[in-house]
Amino acid sequence: MYRIVEARDAGLNIRQFTIEAPRIARKQRPGQFVILRLHDQGERIPLTIKSADPAAGTITIAVQSVGKTTTLLNCLEAGDSILDIVGPLGHPSEIRRYGTAVILAGSVGTAMALPTAKALKDADNHVIFIEGARSKDLVVFEDEVRSASQEAYILTDDGSYGEQGLVTKKLDELLAAGRKLDFVLAVGPVPMMRAVARITAPLGIKTMVSLNSIMVDGTGMCGGCRVLLGNQSKFACVDGPEFDASLVNFDVLTQRNAMYRSQECESLKALEQHKVEEVAALRAGLHSKEKEQAQLRARLQERDQLEAALKAGEEKPNV
Repeated sequence: MYRIVEARDAGLNIRQFTIEAPRIARKQRPGQFVILRLHDQGERIPLTIKSADPAAGTITIAVQSVGKTTTLLNCLEAGDSILDIVGPLGHPSEIRRYGTAVILAGSVGTAMALPTAKALKDADNHVIFIEGARSKDLVVFEDEVRSASQEAYILTDDGSYGEQGLVTKKLDELLAAGRKLDFVLAVGPVPMMRAVARITAPLGIKTMVSLNSIMVDGTGMCGGCRVLLGNQSKFACVDGPEFDASLVNFDVLTQRNAMYRSQECESLKALEQHKVEEVAALRAGLHSKEKEQAQLRARLQERDQLEAALKAGEEKPNV
């Protein structure tokens, strides 16, 4: 069981959780993710690690309510627990000195991009962070964005905050101004990542995109996250999650990303009709698991104490 030590709102339908996971916190690197499951019959969902504190033994994730599991998760509070968390998974971001690095992130994708942006800045790159959102209430982690970069730009589709427009507008402006861009990372909706690739590929700018949104089991066994890179078939979970944007077949990616959309909508609709009961059942199930684990730990402790006592008796010299 993984206890939630802090839960807070970060934006519209977006929550940030700090969770006890000491082994994951010690191993995490920028760009990696975890797979979590809320209960025995629950689905497995991938979530990028926003940050880790090895000293405190915690990891932080950001979750947007888009389906049943993320909606249920966002109903939990500090003191609640998550049944399973596996990680860190995936290949870390490639961190080196490129020169000028541009990070483009869409709303909650900002949480995924922040660790890489910070690492690139620490590696002596000039980091430009462009965060986009549909409206002001979906702009998240702005202070951290500014701290992780030398230049930061906020854009909203409706102009309710920052500049009006898409993140690609600012990318075009930078290029039109003659800025030399050496590396680009795009994290967010598939159409946004595709639009970024269309701009940078003809210019030969090294561009990476994060494809964790199409993952299912996180181990490469299910095949749900298969992505085409040119003529090669790769799995986002074990070969990624970051890939060269100029090689990604975005037509296939778009189709795969929408494969279970109708089932997801039906599942979410059913949850909304019985949300209170579902959350109560989730908490009851987690509490029962916590009790079982506490009893198991107590039995193991008793066994260890008995074994230690027997060993001490065997080693006691005869008088």
